[in-house]
Amino acid sequence: MKHVAILALNDAVSASVVDPTVMFNGVNDLLVSSGRLPAFKVQLVGLTKAVKLHNGPFIVHSDILMADLKKTDLIIITALGGDIKDALKKNAAFIPWISKQYKKGADVASLCLGAFLLASTGLLNGKECSTHWLMANEFREMFPEVTLVDGRVVTEQNGLYSSGGATSYWSLLLHLVEKYAGRDMAIMASKVYALEIDRKSQSPFIMFNGQKEHVDEPIREAQDYIESRVSERISVGELALRFAIGRRHFERRFKKATKNTPVEYIQRVKIEAAKKHFETSRKNVNEVMYDVGYSDTKAFRTMFKKITGLSPLDYKNKYSFQD
Repeated sequence: MKHVAILALNDAVSASVVDPTVMFNGVNDLLVSSGRLPAFKVQLVGLTKAVKLHNGPFIVHSDILMADLKKTDLIIITALGGDIKDALKKNAAFIPWISKQYKKGADVASLCLGAFLLASTGLLNGKECSTHWLMANEFREMFPEVTLVDGRVVTEQNGLYSSGGATSYWSLLLHLVEKYAGRDMAIMASKVYALEIDRKSQSPFIMFNGQKEHVDEPIREAQDYIESRVSERISVGELALRFAIGRRHFERRFKKATKNTPVEYIQRVKIEAAKKHFETSRKNVNEVMYDVGYSDTKAFRTMFKKITGLSPLDYKNKYSFQD
């Protein structure tokens, strides 16, 4: 039987504490009902006996204090809520303990913004990681040694796991169930909890927000210029000339400020506009393609799928608000 330590973090998102408890105990119930032994011993691990969760009246009671748990097989780092830096300070005592347990052989998995606490251990340096796409820029700034993988739902390297945003962590929980209890149990759990098994991408949910939290005013003006001319074909040379910056220097400044090259930024602005058309209008794929400045159907479909993980038609069918 594998010991699972679910961290009852201070200011944790309540669902991220409850859901893994439900999953692993639920798998135990399925195993027992089929005449097999349970696979997991699940405990909530806290710094104190009573732990207040984020943004509400919820308090959970730890099954065991961190200081009293000498060994575990799997650590689940739950999602942090509120101000990330403040939440990290409140849970700093977990950092050396997680590292120590990992060195003893424990696997470590972070759910959503729990990746910030996992990255704080240094264990992810030089490795890939997933987290909520909404906090991607903040993560990169705080942990430049970690390779954040945009759009990935689950990452796994050397016993370190991470998941994408919000409820996409259910995909990671299923992945861990498969590892520890077998594929049959993962499939059964996916049916019981009505989950899509083997979902690998959070790209369809990513909203492009322009990345304007920087102080380079000419680059911000260039971003506004791009966003106000979605239907036009804009070249990097045109942008550099318009804002009186040498092309190579413009490209370097743009990438430093926005984390995208100018070409990537133009493409993402166009695809984000296309997504909104599909969500809110009755226009067909070709009409939307022309509206966002593409004339080549193959190029549009290829870029749309690269960024969202879905074809334009599949996206329209799945996310349209229209009847």
